[in-house]
Amino acid sequence: MSETMTAARATTGQGAPMLEVRGLEAWYGESHVLHGVDFEIRQGEVVTLLGRNGAGKTSTLRAIMGLVGRRSGTIRFEGREIVALRPDLIARAGIAYCPEERGIFASLDVTENLMLPPVIAPGGLSLDEIYTLFPNLKERARSQGTKLSGGEQQMLAIARILRTGARLLLLDEPSEGLAPVIVQQIGAMIREIKQRGFTVLLVEQNFRFAQTVADRHYVMEHGRVVDMVANADLAASMDRLHDYLGV
Repeated sequence: MSETMTAARATTGQGAPMLEVRGLEAWYGESHVLHGVDFEIRQGEVVTLLGRNGAGKTSTLRAIMGLVGRRSGTIRFEGREIVALRPDLIARAGIAYCPEERGIFASLDVTENLMLPPVIAPGGLSLDEIYTLFPNLKERARSQGTKLSGGEQQMLAIARILRTGARLLLLDEPSEGLAPVIVQQIGAMIREIKQRGFTVLLVEQNFRFAQTVADRHYVMEHGRVVDMVANADLAASMDRLHDYLGV
């Protein structure tokens, strides 16, 4: 790990991290996709994984959830080692995953989609709280999920996991393919759930969006974390980020 990352880790908060990933390796079949990923997240933070296509960002989320062919290394969630757990047990431990493809059920209406995942712990949002946070969904409550716009489907996919009581949310490319006004709404929603105490690990291609919501940014290249930048240090780090991301 670089001196920059080590110094930054020392200033991210006190106590043990909520999620600690060390030396994470992952494979899809014979394809080795993660090569010793290291990062951590404190309770209540919004942290992004940035990088070009193929850098390993989505594979990192999938590896945390146990959705890769094979993985090794250390993944500690709230002090508990979870690298050997099945995906369903990882979810029940308090981690929720919102994939890029959203996974909306076509045969269910909005409310039915929202009510489908089980509640795994106290602290999730009620249906009324979700509809207050996402007024678009309240208006479309009886519409079939796949008849929603792309932005409304993204809101539904995120809202669905807010009900469960999961404490750590993994969001994969929530701004992908959405109109700028919808991206702004998604950003406002992430800032709101942070205020409510949720912790978020966000994969993003859109750096300009990421910097409006995140506390810190980890940069990935070739299946490993190569740098970390605090949001407060962005202005001084733009040349470095441009080299990594081409932004």
